[in-house]
Amino acid sequence: MYEPTHLRTFLAVAQTLSFTQAARRLGLRQSTVSQHVKRLEEAAGRRLFVRDTHRVALTEDGEAMLGFARTILAAHERAAAFFTGKRLRGRLRFGASEDFVLTRLPEILEAFRRDHPEVDLELTVELSGILHRQLESGRHDLVLAKRRADDTHGELVWRDTLSWIGAPGLRVAADRPVPLILFPPPAITRARALEVLEGQGRAWRIACTSGSLSGLVAAARAGLGVMAHTRGLVPPGLEPVGTRAGLPELGEVEFVLLHGRRRGAAVQEAAEALAQAVLAGADRLHRGGP
Repeated sequence: MYEPTHLRTFLAVAQTLSFTQAARRLGLRQSTVSQHVKRLEEAAGRRLFVRDTHRVALTEDGEAMLGFARTILAAHERAAAFFTGKRLRGRLRFGASEDFVLTRLPEILEAFRRDHPEVDLELTVELSGILHRQLESGRHDLVLAKRRADDTHGELVWRDTLSWIGAPGLRVAADRPVPLILFPPPAITRARALEVLEGQGRAWRIACTSGSLSGLVAAARAGLGVMAHTRGLVPPGLEPVGTRAGLPELGEVEFVLLHGRRRGAAVQEAAEALAQAVLAGADRLHRGGP
């Protein structure tokens, strides 16, 4: 009833909220992407997206289809692997941004390890800027991280908006320097925060610096200041504060998958399988879905 090809296309559109970006990710024409979505909507008998010339959004039925699509595709992949008798092997070095420490990425990795027990998965959690450097030096086979502003490389996982967040009720005085809670250099969010504040001519001071997202969140919950963070990944206990504080817009951020240097067919196959697992479950990372 539900074609796996149509479900993969649906997930790509749901995660990027763009038919154009989904087409690029899948290597398809945009008209083909639209056709796949239309056929899936016909099969479901429900509208899955609302769209106009400016935006694409999931309907309630579209949100419900996310979980079904992941389940169907996961079962399809397991069946294919079982009947082909193909088992992935090798040591796979995966780097993930600090942004995902408090998300459901561990569940995606656990499922991958369960499906591919002969792959030795080595996980590194770091700042996106550091992961980019490590990837270039050959230390990773696959990286999930923010894309640098001047970069066009990588497979888009999703695009989101950066937001100023802080403790509920936090007040930022307009006549005093903005207290900032920041990752250390070369953090991408740090660079963006300082850039927009200086562009506005707004004074700032560093209230806390930590290479750990948990450390930054603790400082923010204590009311020490504000931090720039992805809107779809706001940790519990914190909320957007930019509007009431008169802070400048931070713009968008893109999360991408980047493959490292080739190390042989076995590693490439394992890296591609993990990339597909991350893409299939990407909406769970920033929506917190089941």
